[in-house]
Amino acid sequence: MSIKNTSFWKNNLKLALFGAAALYSADTFAQAPANGKFIDKANMDLSVKPGDDFYTYASGNWIKNNPVPAKETRWGSFNQLREFNIQAVKDILNEASKNTKAPAGSVEKRVGDFYAAAMDSAAIEKAGYTPIKADLKRVGSVKNLDGVLTEAALLRTSGAGSPFFGFYVGQDRKNVEVMIPQLSQGGTTLPDRDYYLKNDARSTKIQDAYKTYITTLFTLTGVPKDKAAKNAETIFNFEKKLAEAQMSRVEMRDPYKTYNKFAVADFTKTTPNMDWKKLMANMKVTGQDTVLVNSPAFFTTLNGLLKSTPITDLQTYLQWNVLKSSAPYLSSAFVNANFAYNQALTGQKVQTPRWQRMSSLTDGTVGELLGQLYVAKHFKPEAKARMNELISNLVKAYEIRIKGLDWMSDATKQKALAKLYAFRPKVGYPDNWKNYDGLAISRKSFFQNVRNAGVWGYNDMVSQLGKPVDRTKWGMTAPTVNAYYSPVMNEIVFPAGILQFPFFDAKADDAVNYGGIGAVIGHEISHGFDDSGSQYDKDGTLRNWWTPEDLARFKEKAKTLEEQYNAYTVLDTIHVNGKLTLGENIGDLGGLNAAYEAFKMTKQGQSNEKIDGFTPDQRFFLAWAQVWRTNILPESAAQQIVTDPHSPGQFRTIGAPVNMDAWYKAFDVKPGDKLYKKPEDRNKIW
Repeated sequence: MSIKNTSFWKNNLKLALFGAAALYSADTFAQAPANGKFIDKANMDLSVKPGDDFYTYASGNWIKNNPVPAKETRWGSFNQLREFNIQAVKDILNEASKNTKAPAGSVEKRVGDFYAAAMDSAAIEKAGYTPIKADLKRVGSVKNLDGVLTEAALLRTSGAGSPFFGFYVGQDRKNVEVMIPQLSQGGTTLPDRDYYLKNDARSTKIQDAYKTYITTLFTLTGVPKDKAAKNAETIFNFEKKLAEAQMSRVEMRDPYKTYNKFAVADFTKTTPNMDWKKLMANMKVTGQDTVLVNSPAFFTTLNGLLKSTPITDLQTYLQWNVLKSSAPYLSSAFVNANFAYNQALTGQKVQTPRWQRMSSLTDGTVGELLGQLYVAKHFKPEAKARMNELISNLVKAYEIRIKGLDWMSDATKQKALAKLYAFRPKVGYPDNWKNYDGLAISRKSFFQNVRNAGVWGYNDMVSQLGKPVDRTKWGMTAPTVNAYYSPVMNEIVFPAGILQFPFFDAKADDAVNYGGIGAVIGHEISHGFDDSGSQYDKDGTLRNWWTPEDLARFKEKAKTLEEQYNAYTVLDTIHVNGKLTLGENIGDLGGLNAAYEAFKMTKQGQSNEKIDGFTPDQRFFLAWAQVWRTNILPESAAQQIVTDPHSPGQFRTIGAPVNMDAWYKAFDVKPGDKLYKKPEDRNKIW
């Protein structure tokens, strides 16, 4: 029930630097290392040859000395830095919640009240599941299919669930100055369709945990256990049918395959049990005669399911949507059941402390209020100035690299350069903060605050229809440790949270900054030229700008990179999915190459002076490596492979460098070393 811009996440999360599993809203990085060493030998395993295992060479001792803490599912540089930042956010929230003199309507007052209510465990326990009793009763008494669909729309607009399908408002990919209603496959709860369709031991264990979760939540509302268990089977079987109709994550990466425009009346003809004019009106969308649909076949199947499924089963499914969307915000019995389910998915040993969960929730709900307080305390103007300089240098480097490509014709190069020059960078925080006018926040009712936020966020989303595209909006909050590229905006965005060590530090040498934040900038630029982003032109329009010959050569190179990552083994027989991760892998490869090109323009990049025993080039690649060092629980690793378009940290560490001649020279990697690739086999795309 976060009110982050739904349309943004639908279109752009896959183009962020880190996946959802590694994205911590309200996080930022720690200060520089206490010993002053930006590349520290104590974290490395120098007994290992870098050409055999660069990941262990660069981070081996750190990996040994930093097991996953009980409250985490993974532990890496991001998580360590998160610990510093989450404390900073906690201090801001505690101060705001205790400030009794904050004026009514002020940023401090609203943020403080939201957090205070979220931390009022006594009131939340006393309320139990009372906040959702009326919803459960109402949706459990629908009489017919028309009533089911009316309730489904009401749940969506009231922030109480998103049954059957996804809905959002976003830019029309082929007419980017227009906002358009968009429908997507959905209706399921487990992280991916595969969890319903596979019957291996790992999948069936998760299916059982999911059914237990459903059963538990229903029993907590007074449903007898045998009836609750029957409900679980009903819900799982219905969602499995939805999963069978869904396209895979790999298929969903194709922007043309998922672009299907219909007149609303014509789309209704394909789903006669769903009157979309009426449905959209119930979802507060009026005056729109066109809709984009990412998977028409899914809706055809859904149409049949709605007709063939007993009304009593659909009642149960709607009740489940109320329960699952509300559980994290109800009393401890519900929260604990939610954690037990997530535990089966991720392997996390103990629940994240409440203050930490509520800090992140505050950021995810009123992030542009919290962001104002965060920036005032933790973001320095000189960081923004230095970042703009680095972005300029990376664009120059990318320009050089595009002009020097031996596989691309001049005609396509000119189009690529035009797109590069049109990139819009955003750094730190929005120029215009969202003020959440009309969002009621009280320190007396946590659940109502969350519901109010859901309603406000939905209304804010649909209000974009009929208005000019807002190019000032941000898809991440200022404290977020992440970055993203938006293909329809053709913009690269770097929140304040990422602009600290190990990515960036004003005191660090250029090798560290270019191997860190420089590679991040290059990564986001490269998303404009990855297998998906490259299908959008300089204006953000889904439109081909390649010659057929150049496009064929690009796809051939991309296929080789896909095969490289397919060969990486994560757990027993589980491999990286090279197709799913292709865009991010191209981002890493192009980004690190561009960052190295820019680094070689600096004084340090052109020298051979060692710092702490390492040459400038070695420090550049080691800076890249230390960003990706990670320990991860087996359950989380298995989930990441299925759901995350980013490769695991171990393979992000090595995947790009093994294709770069400079890495071989820096670490004297030779034939016979395990990571060695012959020069002609090294993948050079951007």
